[in-house]
Amino acid sequence: MKHEDEVDRIIAAWTTARPDLDLAPLEIFSRLWRITKHLDRARAHAFERSGLASWEFDVLAVLRRGGEPFLQSPKLLVQQTMVSSGTMTNRIDRMVERGLVRRLTDPNDGRGVLVEMTPLGLTLVDAAITRLSDSEERLLGGIPRSERERLSVLLRRLALSVDRFEPEPLPVDGDPLSA
Repeated sequence: MKHEDEVDRIIAAWTTARPDLDLAPLEIFSRLWRITKHLDRARAHAFERSGLASWEFDVLAVLRRGGEPFLQSPKLLVQQTMVSSGTMTNRIDRMVERGLVRRLTDPNDGRGVLVEMTPLGLTLVDAAITRLSDSEERLLGGIPRSERERLSVLLRRLALSVDRFEPEPLPVDGDPLSA
């Protein structure tokens, strides 16, 4: 018995409406988009239960993964969280106010700054990663371990393919597709 999902129904409707198109990529990316929406909600809930916003978790996770003394440069935080330096400065300011991190003078460069996770930050990020792991395990509960490993390999290949992609420039005025 075939199990259909919402994407199967959407693709069937588009196939009827536009039989001239190859809709196979939509079968993959539409499912990824729908899964991402579920994942975003599950992650936000896990972080919220741990007293963190998603962006706070992102910053603390970089510090935690770096190991003791849980200290990194703002530049590395920018690179690993994929936000602008201005955004990172704002995030660090807010996290300092909450007592999650502190700024230190870089001992190797008196003009430089390092960001250090506080004990409170460590407690909250460890709680969050535990809740996140449990939550994501529940989301994967219907898939056997052997299939998860194959799925991981395939998604890695897709991620590497997508990472090479350069987005098309935004449409200019007068472009019929820009409306």
